[in-house]
Amino acid sequence: MADTDYNECQITHYPAPVLSKSAQPIEVIDESIVQLADKMIDIMLETKGIGLAAPQAGVNLRIFVISLDGTRESAKVYINPTIETSGKLEPSEEGCLSLPNISGKVKRFTNCKVTAQDLEGNTFTEEGDQLYARALQHEHDHLEGTLIKDKMSRVQMIGRNSRELRALEENNGDQ
Repeated sequence: MADTDYNECQITHYPAPVLSKSAQPIEVIDESIVQLADKMIDIMLETKGIGLAAPQAGVNLRIFVISLDGTRESAKVYINPTIETSGKLEPSEEGCLSLPNISGKVKRFTNCKVTAQDLEGNTFTEEGDQLYARALQHEHDHLEGTLIKDKMSRVQMIGRNSRELRALEENNGDQ
């Protein structure tokens, strides 16, 4: 992996195939992974997101970044994350950087526990609720090849969302 240059990564839009695949585990955390994480944080901040998974940057690896307040200082990297959900399912409005102009109510658990590695290879576990739990579940879904359109009701996909989805498909994910 050390030969891989991730500086050219950019936001990937539906229907790019990388968004519908289960991402591959990261075997070695080397300089290329550090570079990827840094580039992902740049993309997330530039697009005003609070999270970004590697498939959204066109990379089929199990890594995502989150910054709930949209700052580099609070950005955190999650490598090979696993999550455990708890609490109740609550619907809340969600959007996605890979599905611009598409939003809807998505049911997510109110609590979530994540176990992952950081950029030094240390394993950590954190528990979160509300927005943090929602962001963890959303980004983890990307690592499994699941998008918010897959979690929205049929009614939500009628009208504006279906037009926007068709436009993305016609543009082959380029925007």
